[in-house]
Amino acid sequence: MRLTKVLLSLAAAAAATAIVVPRVSGTDATVPEVGSPFAAGRMSWSPRDLQQAGLPVGAGMKVYLVTIGQGDFVFEKFGHNAIWLYDEAGGINAAYNYGTFDFEQPGYYRRLMKGDMKYWVEAYNGVSMINYYIRVNRSVWVQELNLTEAQKAEIRSFLENNAREENKYYTYDYFRDNCSTRVRDAIDRATGGALRAQLEGQPTGTTYRWHTSRLTADEWPAYTGLLLALGPFIDRPIDAWEEGFLPVQLMKRVSSLRITNADGASVPFVLLERQLFGSTRPTEWDRPPRRTPIYTAAGLLIGGFLLLLGRASKRRRIAAILFFGLAVIWSLAAGIFGAIVAALWAATNHVATYRNENVMQVNVLSLVLLVQLVLLMRGRAGRAARLTATTIVVLSAIGLLMTILPWFPQANGPIVGLILPIHAGLALGLIQRGQPPGADVRARR
Repeated sequence: MRLTKVLLSLAAAAAATAIVVPRVSGTDATVPEVGSPFAAGRMSWSPRDLQQAGLPVGAGMKVYLVTIGQGDFVFEKFGHNAIWLYDEAGGINAAYNYGTFDFEQPGYYRRLMKGDMKYWVEAYNGVSMINYYIRVNRSVWVQELNLTEAQKAEIRSFLENNAREENKYYTYDYFRDNCSTRVRDAIDRATGGALRAQLEGQPTGTTYRWHTSRLTADEWPAYTGLLLALGPFIDRPIDAWEEGFLPVQLMKRVSSLRITNADGASVPFVLLERQLFGSTRPTEWDRPPRRTPIYTAAGLLIGGFLLLLGRASKRRRIAAILFFGLAVIWSLAAGIFGAIVAALWAATNHVATYRNENVMQVNVLSLVLLVQLVLLMRGRAGRAARLTATTIVVLSAIGLLMTILPWFPQANGPIVGLILPIHAGLALGLIQRGQPPGADVRARR
């Protein structure tokens, strides 16, 4: 049961940008030496340390956009961010994190399955938060935002009010309402809509899937699972405003913006930016990998093996055992995944999983075939099994045709390339065999 919960949590968080940030007060952590006071082995800083790191700590409150790079876990591959308010004289050191969630929260797994996850914003000690990410070897950037005093007061008031118990919870959406879009929206609100005015409608040449695939490229199970589970909603082109669902992309966009100051002059939106720590982990992929040929080759290999086993099982009992063993395992997996894909579409609030064309590749017909295969091993339902297997292949082939038609925009080439040949190999193996596993043995007796 615990393993199931972990797998469900990872699957749900794979497209998320959130991360639980512990309340860190650490005093004895060893941090890699990279020439910055932020990574000098201590977990608390003085104003002088901040100045040496290139961050001004003079009079007045500073507003920083803090961006964190990738981590080890699947749900850390999308990065993270927060708004950090710092004022040494005023005693302000609060980083507002919209990505807080808790696996032990009552009803978490029910909400997870339904698509009704409750996340919340919470203020953390900004210094401790940054040190935590340095300690776990994640890159950290800070950008001081060029806000007027009135705008600073506005964003502080908004964040403090938003973090109140009665206001802090929100319904999380992986792409449209996550920890990064909440940070983006808070900054946009303080600037009177200046961010949205400049970013909305600006083409990026990317999609939600484009980013999801490149960021999970090193995590093959998550990469494949997301290709299978997410529908065409994430394949539409997104603009620079929508691309802000990713913290690093938001950081890059903000860096190039200009706004109008109190005097009516156009000024850079970012006063200064610093990378406080550079992770030693591999950098994120700059584009999605092209894996349709690899997945298709794997599908052809498995499908071809099933075909050969089906043909050989007419004469060799060991081949029959292997053929039916693999056929049962594949049908069980395809049927279960098919039920999950259908349920995500029909019975949840996960908009990103609606109208998923992968229902043509995996569906509950495979569970019907599973029962027929068991019966076939006992000498019954041979014709029915062959008919069901052929139907599954036809549906999968229709799914292949859909990938080249303009009315079906879902980018699921690797999934089709993997699954169609396996379905075909199983069906052809059953056709080649043409009789129950023990029939030929009984005939020789």
